[in-house]
Amino acid sequence: MSPASTPKVITRHRDGKIHAYVVDSSACGTLEPAAVIQPRAGDEVVESVVRHDLAQVVYTTLNGVVCLTRAGDLVWASDFEPHSDVRHGHRPGCALSLDGRTVWVYRPDAMAGRGGGDQWVVHDAESGVILARRELGTVGHGAGHHVHPADGSVYLDIGEGQDGSVIVRGTVGVGGEPEFVTYPWSDRCLIDLAPSGKQFMTVDHDQADVAFHAHPDGDVLFTLPVEAFGYDLEECFVEWSGGYLTDDMAVVTLGGESQDEEEWFRHHLVDVRTGTLGGEFAVEVSNPYELVPLGDGSWLTEGPDGHPVRWSHAPKPPAQPHPAG
Repeated sequence: MSPASTPKVITRHRDGKIHAYVVDSSACGTLEPAAVIQPRAGDEVVESVVRHDLAQVVYTTLNGVVCLTRAGDLVWASDFEPHSDVRHGHRPGCALSLDGRTVWVYRPDAMAGRGGGDQWVVHDAESGVILARRELGTVGHGAGHHVHPADGSVYLDIGEGQDGSVIVRGTVGVGGEPEFVTYPWSDRCLIDLAPSGKQFMTVDHDQADVAFHAHPDGDVLFTLPVEAFGYDLEECFVEWSGGYLTDDMAVVTLGGESQDEEEWFRHHLVDVRTGTLGGEFAVEVSNPYELVPLGDGSWLTEGPDGHPVRWSHAPKPPAQPHPAG
């Protein structure tokens, strides 16, 4: 099965276990876990990713990265040295490459108090051997990985709190050696990659606008400020959420506070081919980050029992033939 046709696997952490859900075109409604994996005793999982065949899971803790089989047997582990006793403010993250051969691990070492800057480390997925290590020069609290669906490059969006956000992209270069590119911004948060991989979406760190960029150079295709959606910048902002509903349509989330200090948010559609607005996208969610567009016309929300719920628009009826003239 090619990577492009491989079903998406997502994880949720419940009751001290990692629940893996397979999201494919036939799965709608409340998703049931395809695998439930028990971490090692004493491990508090921060972030996890499960291989497409569900055979292995990789997860981070505050002090390391671990790879287990579906049955819970240890494949490999790598500790972050030196050990940190800092409990809050740093969230190590991980991702699997598109081909499943490498594990990409973000280490927020500065906030963990390890005496150095943040690192991005690439491990061999089968052995855990470190293949590359990138000193990032950032002081991040956490980061989001985004794996490019076509060329397999990996984007990393590092959140530095009030200092902004740094976006780095890693690729496998000549001879299999990873190469890294840092984009020339410190004020844009990466939200999502288009399902074709031709572009990506960012939100201004100060939440004044949303922009769409060409992959891989990052050139801005178009920008929409808060005012373009019909709101006042003094009363509204762009949330750091949303994403690509399809390759041609993105969801942008606007939020604010009413006169009686009640918080509100609304989802808006944007046609990324033309840069024009497509109207409001009505979805019942409890917060602006619950909606997760999947790029195939469907999206996820969270069910009351903690399981994700996949939604999709009902297919349009076929066009009626024109009457004979």
